Amino acid sequence: MSFPASLYALSLISAGLATALSLPLWRAWCRRVGLVDEPGLRKIHHQPIALAGGLAILTGLLVSFLGAFALLKLNLLGAEATEKFAYGLELRFGQLAAIAGGALGMTILGWLDDKHELRPAAKFAGQLLVAGLVAAAGIRITLFVSNPLFSYGVTILWILTVTNAFNFMDNMNGLCAGLGGIASLLIGLIAARHGHYLVAAVAFLVLGTALGFLPFNFPRATAFLGDAGSHLIGFLMSVLAVLPHFYSAKHPHALAVVSPLLILAVPLADLVWVVVLRWRMGQPFYIGDTNHFSHRLVKLGLSRMQAVMVIWLLAAAVGSLALLL
Repeated sequence: MSFPASLYALSLISAGLATALSLPLWRAWCRRVGLVDEPGLRKIHHQPIALAGGLAILTGLLVSFLGAFALLKLNLLGAEATEKFAYGLELRFGQLAAIAGGALGMTILGWLDDKHELRPAAKFAGQLLVAGLVAAAGIRITLFVSNPLFSYGVTILWILTVTNAFNFMDNMNGLCAGLGGIASLLIGLIAARHGHYLVAAVAFLVLGTALGFLPFNFPRATAFLGDAGSHLIGFLMSVLAVLPHFYSAKHPHALAVVSPLLILAVPLADLVWVVVLRWRMGQPFYIGDTNHFSHRLVKLGLSRMQAVMVIWLLAAAVGSLALLL
């Protein structure tokens, strides 16, 4: 964390403000065009709620990206930060462009699903296209196997899995965004400790967008993420978990490669749980139900807010084990 921590704080705060300030504008626009979640079965709200969260988070992300580039070009970050960020951009500019493009693509895909309820095959095809383009840009998992085909396959599977895990976790106020914020914080801390300054700055930026959105969604929601927001958060978590080099010559602990699994353990476990359960019940895995961890906790007697907070704490506790690796 020797790199100027103020720049990480700047990433977090700027993204949070951009998200929070843009959300009322997007909320008004969503209401005007009818992009809302109507009350109905398995829903607790009694009036339409704007699906503005994903659009606001994307705004916070892209505005902060552009602001950072402007500060860098104007040499307003200081000599040390400018030198290190410039070096990082030289190495990772293509990857950052792929992240921004993938974020935009996943948000548009989710927005189309919110608006038109895409068929599962069409939605999966869109996710597959975005994941493939990101892998082609060089954001790939190797798992110590020097085979390009294996690397592409594992990376695409990882992006699809994590994206859908967070999409599935968007079933109670604050749950999906909170889990995204916790994961971003942990990845940011690990990246900063290992000297991955650019990755850490992006992680804290994503954390800022989650924090900027949460007051509008938890505990009482005036805006929902929608599929646009859950797709976006899931995609960002999948690529952020790939970017840091958890295993290196300086940090040769081989078990460190399981860090992303620990950080994302809760949403991944929930995904596996509901998919297996739906398969055993003979139901399509993509049809929603009330068998998620959050629903189970409510059935045990917790309020929805308490259930969300318990899952947040569990994710933070399990994910924090990655800091030990």
